[in-house]
Amino acid sequence: MLELLISVWTFFQVNILTQPAFFLGIIVFVGYLLLGRPVYDALAGFIKATVGYLVLNVAAGGLVGNFRPILAGLKERFNLSAVVIDPYFGQTAAQQAIEGAGRSFSLMVIVLLIAFMVNIVLVIFRKYTKVRTVFITGHIMVQQSSTALWLVLFAFPELQDAGVIVMLGLLLGTYWSVFSNLTVEATQDLTEGGGFAIGHQQMFGVWLTDKFAGKFSKNSKKLEDVTLPGFLSIFKESVVSTSILMFLFFGIIMGILGKDLMMTIDLAYTGERNFVFYILEKSLYFAVYLQILQLGVRMFVSELTESFQGISNKLLPGSMPAIDCAATYGFGPGNAVTFGFLFGALGQFLAIIGLVVFKSPVLVITGFVPVFFDNATFAVYANHKGGMKAAMIIPFISGVIQVIGGGLAAYLFQLSQFGGWHGNFDWDTLWLGYGVIMKYGGYAGVAALVIGMLLIPQIQYRKNKKHYFMIAEDYEQYKEEIDAEKQTQGSVEAA
Repeated sequence: MLELLISVWTFFQVNILTQPAFFLGIIVFVGYLLLGRPVYDALAGFIKATVGYLVLNVAAGGLVGNFRPILAGLKERFNLSAVVIDPYFGQTAAQQAIEGAGRSFSLMVIVLLIAFMVNIVLVIFRKYTKVRTVFITGHIMVQQSSTALWLVLFAFPELQDAGVIVMLGLLLGTYWSVFSNLTVEATQDLTEGGGFAIGHQQMFGVWLTDKFAGKFSKNSKKLEDVTLPGFLSIFKESVVSTSILMFLFFGIIMGILGKDLMMTIDLAYTGERNFVFYILEKSLYFAVYLQILQLGVRMFVSELTESFQGISNKLLPGSMPAIDCAATYGFGPGNAVTFGFLFGALGQFLAIIGLVVFKSPVLVITGFVPVFFDNATFAVYANHKGGMKAAMIIPFISGVIQVIGGGLAAYLFQLSQFGGWHGNFDWDTLWLGYGVIMKYGGYAGVAALVIGMLLIPQIQYRKNKKHYFMIAEDYEQYKEEIDAEKQTQGSVEAA
């Protein structure tokens, strides 16, 4: 019987849970059935959601692949042996460290299961926990389980496997639940009731952005409202602005690296082609993948948000799915994504120069996933609340934090020797602190972290008891009541 259960779980884990396209597709299929839709409608929803997420994956993979030769070129040209701040590099480094410590990396899979179950339990008992979100971004769950597993083993090297699994499952599951829950209000406001929250690598960063972006709103137009003079008006078109800015961005870096080196690194580039046109093609592909990404987002988000009502109503009442941060890109101006990437990259590059000048023991290399996905996401939220200033300043600050926090984490947790660290905002801030607390606070530190996180939704609820659950369950009703309250308040002030 036990072997059968293990086989069923292994099949589910390998083919569904860690494959977000199929995971989302099945959620849509079940959701439609629970809504009473015909099987053929549920099947159509499954196909559209799965294909939409696969389209998003193609775009995300294309963006990363387009940037990878440049990373390799920087390492080759300047003989850099450093830490790449990127979740894929971070996962590989964590695996090497875990196996080097004589532990099995397969523990990560069991940790993922326990953490996911903790998330489900907290949502089931939402009346008491105040947790409203189910974290369902499978590949992110794998990456985070890997890095977090090393942090626990680093802090508690003598802890047996069973203890590691229970401790980390509780810690990680609470993090997924609480911090995706923190993004509900900001995301519902941004999407005007889109029906989802963020379940990714920068949930704490999204909350911070939503809280502080408004401070930059004075005399700051939103990106979609900016009127550019003369020929600059072409930058209003996201395809045009992305292509031109990426041409300048890639052109400078690849010009420094040189044609001969790029031919060696990028096998797709032959000497027969003009170097300028090669750079131009790379830049235009960036715009192509962004357009594909937004197409995929529109496909799967519309299906997911509609079908999840069935799961919310029947299985997990009042819950919301927490999904990929890229789902927000269709709810802001197209150039917000480009602004976030460019100003985040500027912040990272300046911080890296600072590391070189001050002779840091760890040299950091920019990773594409954090510099793009974190900062593009921040720019979308920042522009919504604070306009263009916020969309520039917040990603820039984030870029600096990513480099300094990522370098410090890689050094403290001894992953610099393996060449990688997770690199995303939450893992350069929140989990940097978590790792230190676990190392020096021991079991009491872990208990304090879990209890502290569980208090966060309680505080959220106490600040907004009337609308806390309504904003997730019935956004239209929430808006009506908020607008009515504002009108009443205005009438009182006028009187």
